[in-house]
Amino acid sequence: MEKELIINAAPTGIEMALLENGKLVELHHQKINSTFSVGDILVGKVRKQMPGLNAAFVDIGHRKDAFLHYTDLGPKLRSLQKWTLGVMNGSIHTHRLDNFKLEEDIVKTGKIDQVLDKRHPILVQILKEPISTKGPRLSCEINLPGRCMVITPFANTVTVSKKIADAEERKRLFTLAESIRPKNFGIIMRTAAEGKRVQELHEELNTLLGRWEEIFRQLKTVTPPAKLLSELDKPASILRDLLTDSFSRIVVNDRELHSEIRSYLQSISPEQVGILQLYTGNRPIFDAFGVTRQIKASFGKTYTMPSGAYIVIERTEAMHVIDVNSGHKMTTHDVDQTIFKTNLEAAEEIARQIRLRDIGGLIVVDFIDMKNLEHRKQLAKAMEEFMRNDRSQHTILPLSKFGLMQITRERARPEVTLNTAETCPTCGGTGKVNATILITDDIERDLEFVMQSRPKGDLYLRVHPFVEAYLLRGWWNYRWRWFTKYNKWIRIVPHSDYALTEYRFFLGNEDEIRLS
Repeated sequence: MEKELIINAAPTGIEMALLENGKLVELHHQKINSTFSVGDILVGKVRKQMPGLNAAFVDIGHRKDAFLHYTDLGPKLRSLQKWTLGVMNGSIHTHRLDNFKLEEDIVKTGKIDQVLDKRHPILVQILKEPISTKGPRLSCEINLPGRCMVITPFANTVTVSKKIADAEERKRLFTLAESIRPKNFGIIMRTAAEGKRVQELHEELNTLLGRWEEIFRQLKTVTPPAKLLSELDKPASILRDLLTDSFSRIVVNDRELHSEIRSYLQSISPEQVGILQLYTGNRPIFDAFGVTRQIKASFGKTYTMPSGAYIVIERTEAMHVIDVNSGHKMTTHDVDQTIFKTNLEAAEEIARQIRLRDIGGLIVVDFIDMKNLEHRKQLAKAMEEFMRNDRSQHTILPLSKFGLMQITRERARPEVTLNTAETCPTCGGTGKVNATILITDDIERDLEFVMQSRPKGDLYLRVHPFVEAYLLRGWWNYRWRWFTKYNKWIRIVPHSDYALTEYRFFLGNEDEIRLS
């Protein structure tokens, strides 16, 4: 499978599109100065205990108190609290846990008011970002992820990813992890560790221990609530979790970000630095690589597939419901086989849509009814295969006797929702616009004004791609006419996000010329 990561650095933040075999499968957005991200480690104060929910609300500096359930405390809570208090009061002087005495584990069926003290600060990690009216969700099971491994303080276990199928390799990694594991730290070997040498793994372990030392240093002087360690920024975290040999290209349109990503690639995978490219084209990067078109086609209530069948995605308070429809192209010579193929096509698209929109919680899929039992089994197996690349934890149940498939998927972030419908900038949604044939007259009238007021410097015009094609048709096109008239070459740049009658003039440094 060929993967590409297209990164668009904009004034409001960074947008990232992950493509697999040319298809858009993930869309990420990191806002400038975003407050909280999954994986951030903070020290907070217990604000309120709720014995009825067996949970507590914790102040971590967010406008909404964060939610901490008993099941997210982790068995090593007493050891974590003892270490946190010891560092903050000065009785513990090192981040190493070699001489730290672990406390007894808490029981799974306990009560939160029996193990959590409101007077003491608590070290937490963000499990889920704020969603809708809810605050962040927290965990006390601290883990520090790297590319090849994850370290877990106060544990003494080693586990190897189940995705590594080779028994000999699993045994090698287990033995290797045991040999380099510091006392009272657990290690989880990730899929990317397969085939790595001990030196590479040891270097990453030292890097992760350095992050734990940073938490220790900050904890000595901090006043709760406060953030101690931020998760990597989005591009770096995506590369850490996803970068494999199947990545063929990483394209970014900002020189500074290009330099940062290059440095990060140099540290985690020097042999893949060559796949990083700096985009310097005139068109928006998402337009140039076909991402904008896929976004426009993929988001919305209905998605039509190449065969003519379509799926309808509805969101309710409790769940997402997806309906599969055959459309008008159902053949009649072998109805059972056609229905099966349509359902398979829909299953692949549904897996992509779930991942692309980051849909979480309960998802119910109403496939076209199939009477063939073997087809039903094959569809369930195919759905599992289509969702294999989904990093979020998920469970897929077989088709029920009503033809419904139930899927549960971990929800860590708000769902990606984009309104791809365009409101006419001229009519404001009334349905009536001035005659579009007059757009060239409007452009030429405004160009006359611009040339009189700003005769010097580079100048370019941004328009809808259809208008660009009209302006440049034929050898004696509008651009040549303007060059003859004003003795200035005016670039015409297409922009897919513009409405048909929308156009703007820009100087060479991309400053927009205001016409009103």
